[in-house]
Amino acid sequence: MSAEQGMPASSPRATPTRREPAVRLHYPVCGPQPLRWSEDNCVSVCTSRDVSVLEQISNIHSSAPELVLHRTVLPEPPRAPKVAIKDEAEERKPVFASSSDPTVSQDIISEQSFNPEKTPLPSMQGFKYASWSPMGCDANGRCLLATLTMDNRLSVYSSLDRLQWVPLVDLTELYAQELHEANFKQCKCRLSEAETQRRQSMQTPKYMEWSGLCTTTKKTHNNQILNVGSILLAVLFEYGNIAVWEFQRPFRGKESIVSCDTIDSGVAAPSILSWWEYEHSNRKMRGLIVGSNNGPIKILPVNLAPVKGYFTVRLPLVLWQDGDQMPVHSIQCLSLYHPHLESNCSLVVAARGTSVFWCLLQYSKGNLNIHNSHVTGLHSSPIVFMTVDKQNGVIYTCMGDGAVLRLNPIFTDTALKFEHQLINLKDILGPVTTHGMGLSPCGAYMACVTTEGLDRALPLVNRTFQVQFVTLKTFEEAAEQLLESPVQNLFKQVDLTDVVRCKILKDEQIPPFLQEALDKKIKEGSTYFWRLRLFLLRIYCQALKKSSSEVLWRPSHNETKIRVTDACVLQRKDSEEEDSKKGPVGETDLASLGVAEGQALMEEKVLELQGKIEAVEMRVVQEHMKRVLGEVYLHTQCADDTSIPVSGICDFITSDEKYDDHAARVLIGYVLMNKKFFHERCSLCKEVLPFADRKQAVCSNGHISRRCSLTYQTFEGEMFRKCLLHDSIARCSVPEDPEWLQRLLQDPCTFCDSPIF
Repeated sequence: MSAEQGMPASSPRATPTRREPAVRLHYPVCGPQPLRWSEDNCVSVCTSRDVSVLEQISNIHSSAPELVLHRTVLPEPPRAPKVAIKDEAEERKPVFASSSDPTVSQDIISEQSFNPEKTPLPSMQGFKYASWSPMGCDANGRCLLATLTMDNRLSVYSSLDRLQWVPLVDLTELYAQELHEANFKQCKCRLSEAETQRRQSMQTPKYMEWSGLCTTTKKTHNNQILNVGSILLAVLFEYGNIAVWEFQRPFRGKESIVSCDTIDSGVAAPSILSWWEYEHSNRKMRGLIVGSNNGPIKILPVNLAPVKGYFTVRLPLVLWQDGDQMPVHSIQCLSLYHPHLESNCSLVVAARGTSVFWCLLQYSKGNLNIHNSHVTGLHSSPIVFMTVDKQNGVIYTCMGDGAVLRLNPIFTDTALKFEHQLINLKDILGPVTTHGMGLSPCGAYMACVTTEGLDRALPLVNRTFQVQFVTLKTFEEAAEQLLESPVQNLFKQVDLTDVVRCKILKDEQIPPFLQEALDKKIKEGSTYFWRLRLFLLRIYCQALKKSSSEVLWRPSHNETKIRVTDACVLQRKDSEEEDSKKGPVGETDLASLGVAEGQALMEEKVLELQGKIEAVEMRVVQEHMKRVLGEVYLHTQCADDTSIPVSGICDFITSDEKYDDHAARVLIGYVLMNKKFFHERCSLCKEVLPFADRKQAVCSNGHISRRCSLTYQTFEGEMFRKCLLHDSIARCSVPEDPEWLQRLLQDPCTFCDSPIF
């Protein structure tokens, strides 16, 4: 947004600052990429005993400026024996271990994944890697978490109760069973040591990554075609084969597995993989990017016949073919807009040693053009972590000593160049060693796993692992991104709203330029901007309440300081007390009078602000009720026990004379004409709930049910509505239409602005 529209002129890039609090971990971190940040505002950290999950909450009822984090712990899954090579390997292990050839015996003895019981090395504990799925994959519309332990157990977890993680499926065991049934049991000859290790590496997962949300077609028994949501999980194994699992959404366990296809990558010593997605002129392409420890990088085709709207490349695309022995340990993909060619393009970046490999892919004239090169001279030591901000198109690389580089790609007429900015974490967090790095969904915060740096050039014996946060965006940048956001969902932009919240609590006011820009946006008619205004008013109210509570404790600066050692002051003490008693109003009385007046003005301002909040709440509720009525009118197959108070909603909207919405009046007329009336029933006693209050309902037996925007959610085949802070549940019955649920679930609760789950 330009300055003419109410926002300030573009300011220089923000200076990163420290953000409190710092969260201490119970155990040391492990794995090459221990920290990941999900789309539903959760930070996962892999440690030697568990996975710590920190969920960022936008708490509008707190006046503390620090981040609000809820912490949960995901323990290690129970150990399960391998299935595919159990019979063959158990017979051959003693023979291999007692072989006279040391190249055979030592490999078996020291191989932890192959011989975990008798290896002289310490047992492998902890988690190697964790990967978050996109939002909308589990039964609550949240993200799934796939974890890989150090002893190669791959599991998928879901937080059904939000504070309790439940394992849904063990993919390592399922894949071993499929290999055993497909290939392994067909071999009747005695296995050699090389064949045994080959079979072991074929079922040893090394890395996994989730794809974007997919839509597949399903044919019913009466030949009807239905659109079913799905998600793909690609698992890279040590041998080079890739297993692509397809899960139906919402994912509930083993019964939600649709298929599992195996792809031969043809890459020797694979190290990493990532999904490649590219959209050009309504043509969507998808594939798998695989990197190697030897250096080559290629894109593999994936069978996407059942996936609606996507196609894949016909042959593998080689992005880098030189075997220069520079391992690829991180691959990211960005979708950018080329200003000179006026079309979308795909940018693939990979960390290789101290340099960053980049490859620009663009579809034009029926061909896919590939341009690649390296960005060298970035760091003095190898890059350990790399992450990207997909919304803003920015790349972040980091070394172990805390030096972070921000790379901003800039298109030229003939090539692509990168603008550098150094972010030294030592200047922000002190002397630290970095073990992991991740970005928030909108790029407002950076999370880092750190320990203490060198003390007088000597390593520390005991180190404390902490998760620390760094602010990357200013208040002006966050406000502009909130106003111009194509997502229009406050829950998906918690990191941006937290930057705004911290600024309002600190300054105790809403900046005028933000109010003016928001007034212009509200005229567009979107409910999102009304929700944003409601959020700002609530935070402003908390700032005023905090200020009013601090007035009574604020010391008076008009008091006279007395030095005890000054003999002259001690002699005049009695005379000054007598003079103060003679005056009509003393200095202390004036100070107390000013505090009382300030307290009264502050309370009056808070009451006025609460009136504005109630008015905006009423408008948001009416807009949401209109949307619910629209969904009820469009769906003609609602059951008789549907728990939607249609009659009460119509009466509530028509009772407000100030709400003059022609579309709502017409919609109410259609609903009344078709006589689509349903009752809202109590979740405890099934009695009909009267619609006397928009916030809560009381049945005839005295049960109180809180209404949270009349938003509904599915769970275990039944429909519920629930608010996290209100903790209220109401069962209902509505058509099983995922698209309808997705539209109703895209906004948080009206009254507390928390996500519905």
